[in-house]
Amino acid sequence: MTFEILREIFVPFLGTTLGAACVFFVKNQLNRSLQRALTGFAAGVMVCASVFSLLLPAIEQSEHMGKWAFLPAVIGFGAGILFLMLLDRIIPHLHMNSNQPEGVRSGFKRSSMMVLAVALHNLPEGMAVGVVLAGLLKGTAGISAAAAITLSLGIAIQNFPEGAIISIPLKTEGMKRGKAFLYGALSGVVEPIGAVLTLLAADLIVPALPYLLSFAAGAMLYVVVEELIPEMSEGEHSHIGTILFSIGFAVMLSLDIILG
Repeated sequence: MTFEILREIFVPFLGTTLGAACVFFVKNQLNRSLQRALTGFAAGVMVCASVFSLLLPAIEQSEHMGKWAFLPAVIGFGAGILFLMLLDRIIPHLHMNSNQPEGVRSGFKRSSMMVLAVALHNLPEGMAVGVVLAGLLKGTAGISAAAAITLSLGIAIQNFPEGAIISIPLKTEGMKRGKAFLYGALSGVVEPIGAVLTLLAADLIVPALPYLLSFAAGAMLYVVVEELIPEMSEGEHSHIGTILFSIGFAVMLSLDIILG
C-alpha cells in the first residue's frame, strides 16, 4: 500500500486518539453544553459525508441504469440501516441505560460496554473508507482522491468528540488518565481494521461499489439519527447542538468542494 492509502486508512483513528487525549487536559466531567456541541458538530459532519462522499458517488456510478439509477443507492442505503438496527437488537452492549435489565447492566464492566458499543458503530465508517479507497485504486468513475481524503477527514473530525466522550467520563468515575485514554483510543481501532479488510477484498467489492457506498451511508446515518441527535438534544432545551450541526455540515461541505 502507498503512503497516501495508509494515511487515509489511519486518519480516522488519529481523530479518535486525539479526542481521547483530551482526558489529559480536562479536570472534571465534560461540560454538558460542550458535549452537546461536539455531538452536534459530529452529526453534521457525518450527514454531509454520507451524502456527498457516499450516496452521490453511488448514484453517479449507476447512471448507466437510466431512470433506475437510484435503485442501487436505495437498496444499499436500506441494507445499511437494517444492518445497524440488527446490531442494536442482538448486541446488548449498545444503548446501556437505566431502562435495560439489571442482568445486562451488570454483565459487563461499563467501560468495556462503552468501548464495544462505539467500536461496533465505527465498523461501517472503516468499511466506508475501505470501499472508497477500493474504488479509487480500481479507477472507478465518481471516486477521486479528493473524495477519499474528504471522507477520511470527515470521519476523523466526527471521531474526535467520540474519543473524548468515552475517555473523560471514565476518568471522572475514578479510572486513571492513562487507562481512560487507552479505552477511548481502542474504540477507534476497528476502523483501520475494517478499512484494510475491505480494501483487501477490492476485486470483489468494486462490482458492487454503488451498493456498498450507499450501505455505508445508511449505516452512518443510522448512528446519527439513533445516537448523536438524541444525545445532542437530551435534557434542558438548547439550540447549541443544532447550531453546531449546521457548522459541522458546512465545514464538511466546504472541505468536499475545496479538495474536490
